[in-house]
Amino acid sequence: MKPAPFEQRHKDGSPWARGQTLDGLPTGYWEWFRKDGTRLRSGHFDRGEQAGEWTTYDAVGQVYKVTRMRRSGD
Repeated sequence: MKPAPFEQRHKDGSPWARGQTLDGLPTGYWEWFRKDGTRLRSGHFDRGEQAGEWTTYDAVGQVYKVTRMRRSGD
């Protein structure tokens, strides 16, 4: 089965989240955005779980912090 593109928008039509799903679960690289279009957060999913490094961005889109996610069972 091939991942399907996914996009959700704020009420004003600007992008809110963008990524892909597989069997209804988020998979691969995802990004979330503020209403002004700056990136808020990005990272990867593996079978619906956050995996690896996730980056949070400040109000102007610069890296604020990077968090290493642990999978359940790790």
